[in-house]
Amino acid sequence: MSQRSCLSVILAAGEGTRMKSAIPKVLHAIAGLPMVAHVVKAAEAAGATGLALVIGHGADEMRKAVQKFAPKAETFVQEKRLGTAHAVLAAREAIAKGYDDILVMFGDTPLIDAAALAAARQKLAEGAAVAVIGFRPPNPTGYGRLIEKGGRLVAIREEKDCSEAEKKIGFCNAGMIAVAGNQALRLLDKVGNNNAKGEFYLTDIVELAGADGLDVVATEASFESALGINNRAELAEAEGIWQTRRRREAMLAGVTLIAPETVYFSHDTEIGADTIVEPNVWFGPGVKIASGAKIHAFSHIEGATIASNCDVGPFARLRPGADLRQKAKVGNFCEVKQATIEEGAKVNHLTYIGDARVGAGANIGAGTITCNYDGFSKFFTDIGEGAFVGSNSALVAPVTIGKGGYIASGSVITESVPDDALAFGRARQKTLPRKGKELRERFASAAAAKKRAAE
Repeated sequence: MSQRSCLSVILAAGEGTRMKSAIPKVLHAIAGLPMVAHVVKAAEAAGATGLALVIGHGADEMRKAVQKFAPKAETFVQEKRLGTAHAVLAAREAIAKGYDDILVMFGDTPLIDAAALAAARQKLAEGAAVAVIGFRPPNPTGYGRLIEKGGRLVAIREEKDCSEAEKKIGFCNAGMIAVAGNQALRLLDKVGNNNAKGEFYLTDIVELAGADGLDVVATEASFESALGINNRAELAEAEGIWQTRRRREAMLAGVTLIAPETVYFSHDTEIGADTIVEPNVWFGPGVKIASGAKIHAFSHIEGATIASNCDVGPFARLRPGADLRQKAKVGNFCEVKQATIEEGAKVNHLTYIGDARVGAGANIGAGTITCNYDGFSKFFTDIGEGAFVGSNSALVAPVTIGKGGYIASGSVITESVPDDALAFGRARQKTLPRKGKELRERFASAAAAKKRAAE
């Protein structure tokens, strides 16, 4: 089958009114990726060599989104919604190019398993003209039933048209169909609209192909893989299923998740073996974690690279561009953005490091901030290897702290500090004996007078 070409036609023209959203339904995200992009990834994993997206509502928005996750896909607009066969024929130009297999999919089934698609394609390779993907839901009510005889699929019967015996069939239509490329247009063009809704149904090709003596079969996918999304509740359900799958994959790959159900991955999270993830950690897009790292509870990480044996959190926030090198530490209530924390450096407590480099082995004291933004532009702070920045310091960028530099606690640093220098950037302390007691007595007297006046 590896030699066979395949066009995946993904139907994504539905308005999704039940989502109650101005955003096209298929652009709502699962694990940070539009659900239609999950479908594209599954099609590609199943060997699709061409992609045709049939779009409608929000066509311009869809085209822009598609460029990000499927730049080579062709888009076709279904101007009028006249049924699924009519939608597929919107991509006639792509279908006519002569692919061996045509795989028809739906943009709102983000959990579809590539193996299920590949199994349907395999049936085409074995000589079938049509392979319908079915599934067995816990309750088949409302689904079209797959009617089989002698190992062949003879019809897809909508429930309202089923006999009592047919209603007992648990094998249902998942909607996705593989069609031999040399039969696809001929069968689609034969589909009529002589039905109550006056629409052209893709499922009719089953009986049309059978009437022509062609081989029609059904393959089976899991219920979860065939789950379609129509509203926000189902979107959340699909998110939960995706996360459960991904957590299991991570743990089987050697990652420790102490409370798996509280950890949330993104579609592209990479995490190495022997990493330990404590409860309530959220990974946004673009996170890469090497082996042996430890991510403590309640950390929020996106767009960050974390090298081996790093220690992050608890309650840490790593924003896009955070780059932690081996054995670096970013501790509790710290935020790092667009900054490199080099090997063995420590950013321990209540600190913000943005647009900066923290050199190897440097230590950043509690409450330190890099003042990187003047309201108009961002500026860089460079902290050298082995530097020590005392607690509650403000480093006003652009500024450089040299190798081995030492910043006294409570300093505001506005000028660069040479290697191995000591810098103070604070007012000299002045102590006035007994003035503290006098100040308290004056404040107490004023407060008492104010209280008497109020009475």
